[in-house]
Amino acid sequence: MTTRSFLPPPALSAYVSSILMIEYSDGIPGFHIPLFANGAPTIIFQSAKAVGQNSYLQLYGQTVKPAQLSFNGPVTLIAYFLYPHVPKAFLGIDATELTDRSINLHEVKGLKESRLQERLLNEQSLPGRLKLMDDLILKLASADRFDAAKLTFATQHLKNNDAPDALLELRRQLNISERSLQRLFETNIGLSPKMFRRVWQFHSAFQQLNHHQFEKLTDIAYEHGFADQSHFIRVFKEFTNLTPKEYLQKAAPYDPKF
Repeated sequence: MTTRSFLPPPALSAYVSSILMIEYSDGIPGFHIPLFANGAPTIIFQSAKAVGQNSYLQLYGQTVKPAQLSFNGPVTLIAYFLYPHVPKAFLGIDATELTDRSINLHEVKGLKESRLQERLLNEQSLPGRLKLMDDLILKLASADRFDAAKLTFATQHLKNNDAPDALLELRRQLNISERSLQRLFETNIGLSPKMFRRVWQFHSAFQQLNHHQFEKLTDIAYEHGFADQSHFIRVFKEFTNLTPKEYLQKAAPYDPKF
């Protein structure tokens, strides 16, 4: 398996945080890509249909419950990780409608007519596919009339602040009530502020574990604001259905850097 990560081109930087390409060339059935909570809705193109799917081009909302994409043979997957508010800005739908769900982008008005999915499947080069995906983002962004400044500030505040009173401090800085903050997050991101904060805490710890940047699990636990190692393991299992040790054992054959 080959993985490559890219920064988005400048024209997409307000919408896309990063891009990931995964290429699995073995013909052995049973290749699985985990879908774990990371705070980032994601547009995914895959050159082969995943088990149980009928589309090659999907938009995934916020993930809370662990899931996976399973393939029965070779596949190339390209994932565009979006900022939390972007699906609402692009499509105008309540973000909670996408939480732990995905939609077939091929069926979205204006995209089906462009035959984008067919063009992505026919294009064999990575640069060509990335260009088509870039054009997709720009097409969707053309409908964006949403002022994301407040949400961008709010999400960055929670990402960067693991203090117990982070939510209270955020409400003070935005000068809004608890209910208004709840509605702001749920409508535009698909998660409550508290859940978004928990997801980001898990994801930050997961990245450190996944890149083997630790000596002991307690190092990760304390660095990311968990009460202790047991607390970290409980939260990790909640979002992955695995303990950290079990995850590392399963990931070892692929060494993925998701």
